[in-house]
Amino acid sequence: MFHHLKWSPAEKKIAREAYDAALQCALAKLMAEFKSKAGAVATPSEMWEVGDYLHQQRREIGEMFDYRYSQLPLVFARLIREQHLDEALLAGLSDEKRRIIRSILSSAAR
Repeated sequence: MFHHLKWSPAEKKIAREAYDAALQCALAKLMAEFKSKAGAVATPSEMWEVGDYLHQQRREIGEMFDYRYSQLPLVFARLIREQHLDEALLAGLSDEKRRIIRSILSSAAR
């Protein structure tokens, strides 16, 4: 989608650090939710429901975290919107990339 964007080595480093931070944040939130759900399990059927929940969450994390440079503006916008990423971690990316991310965020808010 954003194949035209060129990423400098410095931008690639910033992007990787922001991506990794967002992934750790998302996984920490998921771990907390899992512990809560697992702790509340009282029946075998509820246990399987927790397993199904984890399976679904694993798929969603896999879909959300796509580290292809052509997809990163979309990924970063979604991660910011879902509060896994602080936009400040993207400081150092070009104005064009940050403008694209903000544009995606504003169009999603409509």
